[in-house]
Amino acid sequence: MQFHRALSLLAWGKISVFDPRESAKIRGEKPLISVLQLGTIDYATGLRVQQQLVDLRKAEKIGDVLLLLEHKPVITLGRNANAANVIASPELLAERGVELFECDRGGDVTFHGPGQLVGYPIFDLRGYASGAADALVRRDESKTRPDLSLRKTLGAVDFVRLLEEVLIRTCADFTIETKRIPGLTGVWTNPNLLPSSNPMSSRAEQNDSKNRPAQSRDLLSAAPTATHVATAASAVRPSEARTNVPEPNLPAPEAKIAAIGIHISRSVTSHGFALNVNPDLTYFNLIIPCGITAKPVASMQKELGKPLDMTAVAESISRNFSKVFTTQILWVETIDALLGHTVGVPMKPPAELRQLHKEDTFWS
Repeated sequence: MQFHRALSLLAWGKISVFDPRESAKIRGEKPLISVLQLGTIDYATGLRVQQQLVDLRKAEKIGDVLLLLEHKPVITLGRNANAANVIASPELLAERGVELFECDRGGDVTFHGPGQLVGYPIFDLRGYASGAADALVRRDESKTRPDLSLRKTLGAVDFVRLLEEVLIRTCADFTIETKRIPGLTGVWTNPNLLPSSNPMSSRAEQNDSKNRPAQSRDLLSAAPTATHVATAASAVRPSEARTNVPEPNLPAPEAKIAAIGIHISRSVTSHGFALNVNPDLTYFNLIIPCGITAKPVASMQKELGKPLDMTAVAESISRNFSKVFTTQILWVETIDALLGHTVGVPMKPPAELRQLHKEDTFWS
């Protein structure tokens, strides 16, 4: 069955499957997250796949899913975005090959592109106890938000803090010290701490390939290409773009290494996070990232002085999801495998895109 055929069946709700999360509960095991890698896809395709998986999750036809992928160059504007934070002209965006999309996630303006690992968790938050976020959220916010002590399942803030924790631990696996900043969402470098000379911690050196289908091991590039590292289609015009270089003789500010923007509808999440692994950071000069002018953007490559294996980072993220959300992880390679039909056909992006269904939403 081809990829577009599988998605067509999903869209019409013609496939009925057994939820692996319920199977795990029956056996008294930890909940299960299925990890599905999509390679490099355009943003519209990513939205479409997310929407159809969200519909299936709401209908309880699948369990929780984590999509891992890279996008072709795109600037996205969230529900709170200020269009003025896209400071490059349409002509310059076209010259750089950058698309522009409005979307329903929370947050302002951000960039996605090759070398950036994007994660879209399609989770039903009702399946996670709020206790998982106690140490991360209530420590700082319980005094100002008494409602936290009454909630039994994860809320939007809890979920965001857990995503931050996954990313902080992933960076630590590669000896990059990161942190939260009060009042800001995302993960930030700590300029007061220098990375170790060892490029990978013992956790990052673990090889998860034995836990993954053979074909899925190659879906993310084994090593970054020159395009991922630093190739600009053109020089950025000073009048249309900002720079991420700190003022001379001033302490280096914290820099954003991972952004988070989520959407929640009927307790099911979509959108998610973007971790800068080996991206071309000059693309961020086309925008004011997240509307924050005082802090630059960083990448794992910039912090360590060398590009990283995207597959190793993806495997680190999956391990840390398992630890932070207290779940099991199952790597799947196709939509069919996710639905329980393991026919072994690799996914291919559809040739044509359908318009997304509209829905009433709650987002944060």
